[in-house]
Amino acid sequence: MSETRSDGELLRAVAADADRRAFEELYRRYAPWLRARLRGRCADPSVVDDVVQETFLAVWRGKARYREDGDVAGWLWRIGSRRLVDALRGDGARGRLRQALARLRHRDEASAEERVLAGVEHGDLAGALVRLSPELRAVLQATVIDGLTTREAAVLLGIPPGTVKTRAMRARKQLREALA
Repeated sequence: MSETRSDGELLRAVAADADRRAFEELYRRYAPWLRARLRGRCADPSVVDDVVQETFLAVWRGKARYREDGDVAGWLWRIGSRRLVDALRGDGARGRLRQALARLRHRDEASAEERVLAGVEHGDLAGALVRLSPELRAVLQATVIDGLTTREAAVLLGIPPGTVKTRAMRARKQLREALA
């Protein structure tokens, strides 16, 4: 019976020795989580599956380097979210149309991230976030929570970069007013 290795041990084994078993364990540990998180951003399951595969291929091939000073899930999310932006950018107008239709179809259903944002229990922040429009919350989520650049958020949300900046500014202003 083998003992469970830490994320850091798995990543070191993959990077140093191309340890296939370590890679498989890392994949089993994080691929379902990454897939579920990406599905909140993209309605096309085939794109999500491709992005998950590309993310783990980058880890296997050593193109993504883990610095051992952060959370492995967060590191994988950064790789995956950037890969998703690249995939959506390559899909062009057809991808944006598919995303828009998916948002219309599911607009009454709150995503996991929206439920987390709504459930924040730090004073009035939860109420202030809930009162933001879905468009403003989406921009805050992409730029603040997911750490995407304005340009990446624009591609992900299917809106111009200037609109991302304007919405982020409006969201911050509304939050400041609500929390003052």
